[in-house]
Amino acid sequence: MAKRSGTARRRDDESVLTRAVDSVFRFVRFAEFEILFILFFVIAFIIFKDLTSRPEYNQILVKKPGGPDWWLN
Repeated sequence: MAKRSGTARRRDDESVLTRAVDSVFRFVRFAEFEILFILFFVIAFIIFKDLTSRPEYNQILVKKPGGPDWWLN
């Protein structure tokens, strides 16, 4: 007869909530780099969107009509 390992018996004794939380933590540990990579781009997009929505910062990205022509000097 096959001997059951300690983790298999422990899994039967744990509640559904404990197993769900353990599986979430296991997934986060597995996909840590991808989560941080996507989070970096989301934060960068939010900061860039916020900066370009303000008129005083937007002037560096959009040429003002009648203003000095920076590219020809």
